[in-house]
Amino acid sequence: MDPDFPLWLRATHLINFVLIGILLRSGWEMLSSLPRLWWSNDSAPGKEWLRFTKRKLPKEEGVYTSLMDERSLSPLIGLPGRKNIGLGRHWHGLGTTLWMLNGIVYVVLLFGTGLWRRIIPTSWDIFPQAWDSLVMYLGFTKPSVEHFQPYDALQMLGYTFIIFVVAPLMILTGLAMAPAIRNRFPRYVKFWGGHQGARSIHFILMVIMTLFIVMHVSLVFIVHAEYNLPRMIFGANDPERYAQAFTIALATITIVIFFWIFLSYWSLADRPRAQRFLVKVTEPARKIGLGWMKPTVEDAKALGEDDVSEFHWTNGLPPTEDESPEWLEAKANNWESWRLHVGGGADGESLDLSLDDLKQLPKVEYYATHTCMQGWSGTSLWGGARLTDVLDLLGPRPQGANYVMVESYGLAQEMIDHRPREPFYSVLDLDTIEEQGVILAYERNSKPLEVHLGAPVRLRAESNHGYKMVKWVKSVQWIDDYSKYGDGRGGTREDSALQAFNGRI
Repeated sequence: MDPDFPLWLRATHLINFVLIGILLRSGWEMLSSLPRLWWSNDSAPGKEWLRFTKRKLPKEEGVYTSLMDERSLSPLIGLPGRKNIGLGRHWHGLGTTLWMLNGIVYVVLLFGTGLWRRIIPTSWDIFPQAWDSLVMYLGFTKPSVEHFQPYDALQMLGYTFIIFVVAPLMILTGLAMAPAIRNRFPRYVKFWGGHQGARSIHFILMVIMTLFIVMHVSLVFIVHAEYNLPRMIFGANDPERYAQAFTIALATITIVIFFWIFLSYWSLADRPRAQRFLVKVTEPARKIGLGWMKPTVEDAKALGEDDVSEFHWTNGLPPTEDESPEWLEAKANNWESWRLHVGGGADGESLDLSLDDLKQLPKVEYYATHTCMQGWSGTSLWGGARLTDVLDLLGPRPQGANYVMVESYGLAQEMIDHRPREPFYSVLDLDTIEEQGVILAYERNSKPLEVHLGAPVRLRAESNHGYKMVKWVKSVQWIDDYSKYGDGRGGTREDSALQAFNGRI
């Protein structure tokens, strides 16, 4: 057996190949939901540095929602494809978790066995040698076999760059896009150029990773395959077994590709089933990894007036006459007839608050960056009343009340099974509602909240993605179990887009 290719090395390579495919395909699914990339944090129309759509964005806010921009990928390309960003995010989370665990095992064993010396350069001579190899490859020739021990200089540099530069940067920029990180460590996110900077860098790294994989796998079959393949398959430097190794390698790649595609069609065959499975296996990593992070008052000071976005996207359009004549009437009389229903009190108490009543409560004001699961972002100064102050008007929390449900005057944009659209709602757990950044906002940038962004009042829950933040709020109420409402997943986007109840990642 060749000591340079032990079983653990071959196993981690195969697992990595499977997981990278899951990551790339689910990442493409997520990108297709908003096929544009920005460097500026306001995601303004015309500022994209790259887009994968011919549609041009209108300059006016509130007339074009991000869901209108979504594109459908074939299940042969995306995971799962067909406009399923929720499931795509779940697959990406599962793939990331397993990929990181596999990577830790690989790196620990790499240094524990001393095999790091074969991929990490220990001499500056590596650079002129790598240049010579590059010139040969560009000339459609290849270095002689004695230059591979087991890799040539150019491959060594490539391996080192991917393993110790690209992969860690992908993890770091991925973390920067999580609301939990953004609200607990906003300066870390600003280091990457904000949410959009992190998203763009992550995309560039993905392209580099993809190109490396394509070239790496191709070179295995092109450059001295009679030595490479027996080592990879059998762990032996035995050119006589080349034909057998070639057949097994080709069959393995084919099986893995079919497995990737199978995951797409398995997910699409029963999307609620896929969501239940994926949430169950990914939620522990969510809680252990980022779920414990809580934003603090000091963290909010990292943003200021200079960070405020000129443009703010929206998802969902204001209620129409068919959806809510009550809301339209309130809008017409400058919100004088608008009422917020607060219910679920200990003995069935409830009350109705006017906008003026809400403004009598202590006002909370802070700068925050709103991020959508689709990828856009926008920074604003939000002002309003803390949700807990509103609930306290009912008295102590009722026994057995474990959640707060916030319902909208507006309807869901679409339902998973194309049934008639239902009122938009979202559910928050007790830990979330206690956070400083959970308010019923009636102001943005020191002005009354705009209609397209949720006037007269919208929910803000800064440690979560935007799908938890109900616009055009109609009611808030204590509930004991969210499984009794809607499809039982804890919110309209959880029901219709199969997002996770935990919106922190």
